[in-house]
Amino acid sequence: MKSIRSILLIALLQAVTLSSAFAADELAQIKSAGVLKIGTEGTYAPFTFHDESGKLTGFDVEIGTEIAKRLGVKPQFVEGKWDGLIAGLDVNRYDAVINEVAVTDARKAKYDFSEPYITSHAALIVASDNNTIKNFDDLKGKKSANTLTSNFGKIAVAHGANVIPVQGFNESIDLLTSGRVDATVNDSLSFLDFKKHKPDAKVKIAAIDTSPDSSDKSAVLVRKGSPEFVAALDKALADMKKDGTYAKISQKYFGKDVSQ
Repeated sequence: MKSIRSILLIALLQAVTLSSAFAADELAQIKSAGVLKIGTEGTYAPFTFHDESGKLTGFDVEIGTEIAKRLGVKPQFVEGKWDGLIAGLDVNRYDAVINEVAVTDARKAKYDFSEPYITSHAALIVASDNNTIKNFDDLKGKKSANTLTSNFGKIAVAHGANVIPVQGFNESIDLLTSGRVDATVNDSLSFLDFKKHKPDAKVKIAAIDTSPDSSDKSAVLVRKGSPEFVAALDKALADMKKDGTYAKISQKYFGKDVSQ
């Protein structure tokens, strides 16, 4: 009986050791293969999408390409739908997910993250000629177009707004520009992208909530247990910010630095 227990214990220790070695050696394996496999949607502009020629491009695609370059390997993007994108890490479809993945406690329990490289804030958006709504408290009694279950919708309700339900950002803007609502509380990055493509749109940001509860930070998502890999990702991102590469990419897609 003791010998069986000893054999089982040895087998378990070997499995744990092998697992740890595999995790610790993930960066070495990526460098040995010469490829960093990156999971991304390819349908989520301006972060990851296909341009008119069909080429995969976007903010996150350029960030991922630059990270791979700094690791000394080539990027290989593997596209998938959002609802199964993160789970693709579990079956080793790729080494990392770069797709504006928000850092949450639930995800941190199962996966590891690089240092955040995107920060999105809650923005109070109104018509360009609206001078009565200047801050979030001015929403009291006003109509705000929002998705009911979103954090942005909850912010609008918390400030006394009458929320008019919509399906997403574009519908919110349509209701606002047509005068059917007074405002919308929405993603600051979505607004920057919208204004970049439609600079003459008669909307503006009246206020931005930079409090932690109203901000989302996004980072590179990887499997747990690869500290060397995470450290290498952090260094690549830090070096990109230091030498101006990050700012150049960010300016190209959003017209400003979106890291903070």
